[in-house]
Amino acid sequence: MAATDETAEAGSACADPTGDPLLRTRFALPTRPATFVRRPRLTGHLDQALGTPLTMVNGSAGAGKTLLVADWASGLRHPVAWLTAESTDQAPGVFWAHVLQALRVAGVPVASEVGSPAEASRVDRRTLARLAADLEGRDDSTVVVLDEFDRVVSREIAEQLQFVLHHAGRGLRLILVTRTEPLLLLHRYRASGEMTEIRDAELAFTPDEAHELLTRHGLHLTASAVQALVERTQGWAAGLRLCALAARQGTDPHVYLKQFEADHTAVADFLLAEVLDRQAPDTQELLLRISVLERCCPDLVNVLTQRTDAEPILAALQRENAFVHYLGHSWYSLHPLFAEILRAHLRERCPGLEPELRSRAARWLRRSGALPEALAQGAAADDWEFTTRAVVDDLALGQLFTGLRSHDLSALFERMGPDVKGPAPDLVRAARELAGHDVEHGLAHLHRAEEELARDDAADPAAARLTCALLEALAARLTGTPGRAERAAERALVLRADVPGYLLDEHPELNALLLTHLGSARLWAGRFEDARTVLSAVAGRPGGAAMASPRWEALGHLALIDYLNGWLVRAEHKALAAAGQAQRYSLPQGPGAGLGALVRAAVLIDRDELDEAQALLDEAASPHLLDGDPVEAAGRVLTRGRLLLAQGDARAALAAADAIVPAVVSSPWAEDHAAALASAAHLAQGHPESAHKAVERVAGRRAACTVQAARARLEAGHAEEALEMLDRLPETDRTGPAVTVRATLVRARAVHELGDHSAAHRLIGRALLDGRREQLRLPFREAGPWIRPLLGTGRLRELAGGWLAPGPGHGRPAPMAQPQAPVLVVEELSAREFDVLRRLAEMRSTEEIAADLHVSVNTVKTHLKSIYRKLAVSRRGDAVRRARDMRIL
Repeated sequence: MAATDETAEAGSACADPTGDPLLRTRFALPTRPATFVRRPRLTGHLDQALGTPLTMVNGSAGAGKTLLVADWASGLRHPVAWLTAESTDQAPGVFWAHVLQALRVAGVPVASEVGSPAEASRVDRRTLARLAADLEGRDDSTVVVLDEFDRVVSREIAEQLQFVLHHAGRGLRLILVTRTEPLLLLHRYRASGEMTEIRDAELAFTPDEAHELLTRHGLHLTASAVQALVERTQGWAAGLRLCALAARQGTDPHVYLKQFEADHTAVADFLLAEVLDRQAPDTQELLLRISVLERCCPDLVNVLTQRTDAEPILAALQRENAFVHYLGHSWYSLHPLFAEILRAHLRERCPGLEPELRSRAARWLRRSGALPEALAQGAAADDWEFTTRAVVDDLALGQLFTGLRSHDLSALFERMGPDVKGPAPDLVRAARELAGHDVEHGLAHLHRAEEELARDDAADPAAARLTCALLEALAARLTGTPGRAERAAERALVLRADVPGYLLDEHPELNALLLTHLGSARLWAGRFEDARTVLSAVAGRPGGAAMASPRWEALGHLALIDYLNGWLVRAEHKALAAAGQAQRYSLPQGPGAGLGALVRAAVLIDRDELDEAQALLDEAASPHLLDGDPVEAAGRVLTRGRLLLAQGDARAALAAADAIVPAVVSSPWAEDHAAALASAAHLAQGHPESAHKAVERVAGRRAACTVQAARARLEAGHAEEALEMLDRLPETDRTGPAVTVRATLVRARAVHELGDHSAAHRLIGRALLDGRREQLRLPFREAGPWIRPLLGTGRLRELAGGWLAPGPGHGRPAPMAQPQAPVLVVEELSAREFDVLRRLAEMRSTEEIAADLHVSVNTVKTHLKSIYRKLAVSRRGDAVRRARDMRIL
């Protein structure tokens, strides 16, 4: 008679049903090495296992699963039954004999009626039912850990385990440590919230944990070095440990960790043995081929393998945690170290196959709309004909100038040799040279590309010709050739009709860059309103990150136009908006990028805040901004000259005025403002005749120059001639306070010297009102000592109070003295009331405040009443004075 499960119990403690001994090492908690790092965030998560029937710790090979669970289990107060599964455990009788032995070794009493399997191939249902009943009847839960459970692939065993787990109830807490999804009905436990899970992403070491691990290995690295290693290994525990062990054997661990080649290390041995060699030959071939990809999907993999079964294979690899990660939407990626090792083996096994695979991938990716990845694959394959044609024909070359991908795109073509011929390669070379402000070489490549396109029999060269127009416009801008920019823009307008509309929609930056270059060229030519038209179209156009760089440049140019016209506040607002674009999108500096900072510095000079202006000028003088755009170069020279003059260095200011900005066509406004600066410098040196001579030639071309010429004549003692010059100023609303305030002050001094003191007082009062709105302090300092006694009298003193006098070092205004009896605010001002109060202090009318805050006049009046009540005053001037006394303003 065959032995039953009950009669086999006597021999259960020493052998399984096949007669093989039950090895005690399979039931022992693994020993943690001295370098083991405890991770409380994960052991805390495992504590939840005591409250759920099923826990799964699912991760890739070497993820630290086993040691994590062993460390947690060693800290429990009650016993843990531990079993390390083996591939020989596929027979139900053998598997359950080991489970029962694990319980006994852990000191968990098993009722005698449970018995033990007598046959390797089967287990009596009564044995399982009695085990479940025995566990369910206990006061405390029994924790059972099945390590390396991915080796158990028997569906029958999975169903039996499911049966015991279900019927044991609260008496069993099962923990599966596995590389793959077990065959249990996991969805039921997930849906009912009765399952605890720790997966690969959570098992990855954080930088802090990695730092502790490396320290335990005797490596003391900087935070940035640890971060770099974590990024390369993606926090993979085994990878970190193997790297640390190898680094300790080298002469310089820091250099080793920075430069180590994964394919020649213990990391490679581990991954090949634990991951690649476990796969079927067809799957190994697939992994080798997709190692050339940053990411992949089944269709792309089928193209590379010339098979049709990629989808189930990728899904299976991901389920098995075979270092294949699911990215979502049917896309996968390989662990970077695994991919690196696979590529090395691909080159050894199949020399010459890698470029072919990359070329295939590049063409598929381009057809799928993934152009950046297609270009990267084409370049890696040295397939320059495809890569250059793709970037040109898809109108993507403009991205070299948008800042967001400019460095990556430029670096992509660094390895392209001079032997690569054709219009597309030459256009790429031209773009790279022009992006680096090398106009001479850029134009040489551009002209060769244009000649080749003229001879090319290509079916549709419109995209290439449109790219030529863009580069022509940029070259025109960099060389200061406005007419050439206009012709390029006209040609681009015609060519746009021949380019597919979807391409233009996908690359709005191309037209925006073209308009920005055109606007900059028009600005250089002094056609401010024409420049404003095209630049405003760019600045006001939405488009997210793709349009950020053109918007940034356009706003900087618009700010300069406002400044040159004398509108400081408008200029400052646009310059700050440009800075906001740069900060929001982390844009690198490019041609025209420093204009915003230059304009803000120029505004601060007019406000006599020289220290802050100096800081901004230093910021805008980065080495990579010193060449290129003549508009910016002229702006920098003139702004620095004005700052030097305001700081009292007239000789250096005069030298700045004489500096030559290289350009094919001279700029009228740059010449005019240089002349005005030279004139002012001569006046500061006490040479009024030289000052008049410096500006005389351009005096009638620009209001600012006329005012400077009048000032020179006045300093020479010709007050009536100065007034005549001012009378000839055109009546226009386009000249802002930075010009009109200076003109008014020159007129005030002239009439004062001619004996009309009351007119002088009126004119100074008007200048104070206009200057206060824009905080214009420098014109009053430039006016000379004659004005100081007048500013200390009567109404002029009140108008100058609180804002005109500069603080130490010509910084912000010195604070007002503390009042003798401080007055408390009845109630805190709201944010909107403070906005209104601030504009009151700028002497703005109710209507101006309403327009500035985008509210109605009645709303402003309501805020004013509340401000008066809270400050215990009844008039505007009193409100401002009270606010200053109380340091609210």
